[in-house]
Amino acid sequence: MPLRTLETWPHGAIMQDAQHTRFALWAPDASDVSVELHNGQSVPMLPQAEGWFVAHVRCGAGTRYHYTIDGEQKVPDPASRLQHADVHGDSVVVDPLAYPWRHATWQGRPWHEAVIYELHVGILGGYAAVEQHLPRLAELGVTAIELMPLAQCPGERNWGYDGVLPYAPQASLGTPEQLQHLIDTAHEHGLAVILDVVYNHFGPDGNYLGQYAKGFFREDSHTPWGAGIDFRRREVRDFFIDNALMWLNEYRFDGLRLDAVHAINEPAFLKELAQRVRKQVAPGRHVWLALENEFNQADLLQQGFDAQWNDDGHNALHVLLTGETDAYYADFADDPTAKLARCLGEGFVYQGETTRHGTRRGEPSAHLPPSAFVLFLQNHDQIGNRALGERLHQLCSPQALQAATTLLLMSPMIPLLFMGDEVNAEQPFLFFTDHHGELAEAVREGRRNEFADFAAFSDPARRAQIPDPNALQTFERSIPQFTQAPAALYRQLLGLRQQHIVPHLPGSTALGAQILGQGAVSARWRLGNGSLLQIDLNLSPATLHHPAGLRELFSTSSDLKSLTPFSARVSLTPGDTSSSVGEHS
Repeated sequence: MPLRTLETWPHGAIMQDAQHTRFALWAPDASDVSVELHNGQSVPMLPQAEGWFVAHVRCGAGTRYHYTIDGEQKVPDPASRLQHADVHGDSVVVDPLAYPWRHATWQGRPWHEAVIYELHVGILGGYAAVEQHLPRLAELGVTAIELMPLAQCPGERNWGYDGVLPYAPQASLGTPEQLQHLIDTAHEHGLAVILDVVYNHFGPDGNYLGQYAKGFFREDSHTPWGAGIDFRRREVRDFFIDNALMWLNEYRFDGLRLDAVHAINEPAFLKELAQRVRKQVAPGRHVWLALENEFNQADLLQQGFDAQWNDDGHNALHVLLTGETDAYYADFADDPTAKLARCLGEGFVYQGETTRHGTRRGEPSAHLPPSAFVLFLQNHDQIGNRALGERLHQLCSPQALQAATTLLLMSPMIPLLFMGDEVNAEQPFLFFTDHHGELAEAVREGRRNEFADFAAFSDPARRAQIPDPNALQTFERSIPQFTQAPAALYRQLLGLRQQHIVPHLPGSTALGAQILGQGAVSARWRLGNGSLLQIDLNLSPATLHHPAGLRELFSTSSDLKSLTPFSARVSLTPGDTSSSVGEHS
């Protein structure tokens, strides 16, 4: 793809110096555009090639403004860096260089050191409140926090996936400077900070682009959220790639997780984004790029992206832990033990096989390193997309969860925790929004109808009990309480991981996994220093004869000669580089 030409501009309001700002709007369907300042000043924007309108105005940081299209329609800046009042109000000029960084020499952490803790800033009380959690997370052994999306959404509370102004961090969470301070403080504690970004759709309320830039969308390609975004257009690609670079270079995020890229119909856009990020961040910085991708496109993980969230691994483990086989778990109901073994031995479970919908899914992944996969037992989706938001410890036995947590934190895949996992938080994590009127009703009913295929909610009366996403109480019920200390298991396992596994993850390869019995597997990996890591996992009620490895590192089983019910064992032995290692299949 060609890079930016002379006819394209950085979107939005860019300060030229303390007193001057350049405004640029791509509005190919408009005849006339002006920028209106809050002080009443109206400045005509000069038309440029390819549908651009540009104005240079004497104003500085803090100036409120909006655009007027064809003398009638008032709209916020689609590249607004800050909103004064919700998505429909004035945009605000921001000086991204004003914050005095205390840790400007921070270079990030290598990807193989990642132990990720996903959190929702709003549910924890805003940017400043999140800072209060950083010392305990660093002490626990977490090395990175991942923030759910921050793009400005309608209302005061939202998961973040309804964002319509992707350059503007949600104003209800704090100021841009407070967000920068949070990142700066995280770096002080040795924590990297990842941001979840949504480039596959805009939310349902507050997106005005279609009124003056219809070329932003393509009607011949639809997503679950409406017309697809047209990434064939240079202006559209730049809009999102510049956004990624803003988060990484101006806010100094250490990485991005790209949401649902399977809804992006131009894979070349993703490759260009990765290429430009790698070229335009400062030399020596560790910047992470991870994907959520239902299509399991292994090829992208060799095109500048570090890893993909491994939903396959989660789904296989969830079926074994809970016995649930509704909806998307149906694809893992048939022999989940074999599916878990394939995940541990090869990465993806679905590598081209047919799903319950009759479509082929996935690409071969056995050639990828274990660190190309982010493994988790819970995340915002897997808790929040349950009708009642239950957490995993409320759905399976403590012993089984302890065994699965051992696998999570000790495997060479990159582990991800969700806020509250470490204290077995009793509070649910529910789906919440702050919509009003007809949209609120549509979201409420749509949410409840999502669960019609679940046996527990086949009765409409039962579905009516699903919490209303727009109710303030739904949000408040989701606030986790951290009144107890983190479970000792997490601290112990993360300490062992840091000492024995992390230093040797570069160069690791999977050696396959052996099925020991229903619900039980034994997986092996050769680490970069030649040592062998073996994890034996028994998620069944049966006792299985399986002697411990030569050097047991950790075990929840009380018997060295067998795997007791719902247990796990980790062994780490000196490597044998000969072919007699006995690779499992």
